[in-house]
Amino acid sequence: MIKNSEILFLYDAKMTNPNGDPDEENRPRMDYEREINLVSDLRLKRYIRDYFNNNGEDIFVKKLDGKSVKPEKIVDKLKDDLGKKKLESEDILNNLIDVRLFGATMPIQGSTKTFTGPVQFNWGYSLNKVELMESAITSHFATGDKNSQGAMGRDYRVKYSFVAFSGVISGNRAKETLLKEEDLSKLDNSIVKSIPLLATRSKVGQYSRLYLRVEYKDNETILGDMRSMVKLNEIKQNPRDISEVELSLKELFAYLEENKDKIDTIYYYKHPNMKIIEGEITDIFKKINLVEIG
Repeated sequence: MIKNSEILFLYDAKMTNPNGDPDEENRPRMDYEREINLVSDLRLKRYIRDYFNNNGEDIFVKKLDGKSVKPEKIVDKLKDDLGKKKLESEDILNNLIDVRLFGATMPIQGSTKTFTGPVQFNWGYSLNKVELMESAITSHFATGDKNSQGAMGRDYRVKYSFVAFSGVISGNRAKETLLKEEDLSKLDNSIVKSIPLLATRSKVGQYSRLYLRVEYKDNETILGDMRSMVKLNEIKQNPRDISEVELSLKELFAYLEENKDKIDTIYYYKHPNMKIIEGEITDIFKKINLVEIG
């Protein structure tokens, strides 16, 4: 049986564009009042889905032959793959891991079927104040038959952003989407590995630094967003690299220790270059079952 979990995921971005805003010339999304970088939950889910797709998992939200298509085309392809003229809910849930995790609204037999996903993320935000860098870029290709000049454009990046995400997994909704324990293991693995492995020109320079999935003993417990209990200390002012920051998790560790009777297991990953002031996770959580994500 799937039980409730909560997720804390931290990664950093150095000289990249973590999540461009199409309404702002693809500038990194920002809360300009507080000078913090923002990343949408959809951007994180896109990393996860692409990682699944590259590793042989069938997903619903994807392209076909490199092209964006209507949802009906994905449904028709699944029918063909399964050799069926009609799809039942179980066919969809048993074959599409992203629907089991995140849910979907999809056309089936002339109507719309909605699956509410048990795994949901809030928007990510940086724990540090972020500066943007802007530069001109030039294409060597002509812009038209009568114009031999290359196209000019602007390139926007963050100098350094340390991003924190929060997520929740509902054990009750997991029953409705037939979510399996092995799906959660794949989710853990994909979050840790997808961002550095799926680097593009604008995304290279991003690395997972810390991941915790706190699994509770039941479907009733939710302790709350852990990001407020994470402090990013700047070893150098206006940091530009992982070597210039460190984490203080004292408040978070104390809170989880206080609630250890509600916790079944903590699944975790820590990048070797990520310094935690209080020490190693294995030394701190001696009374809670720990599973390291490989």
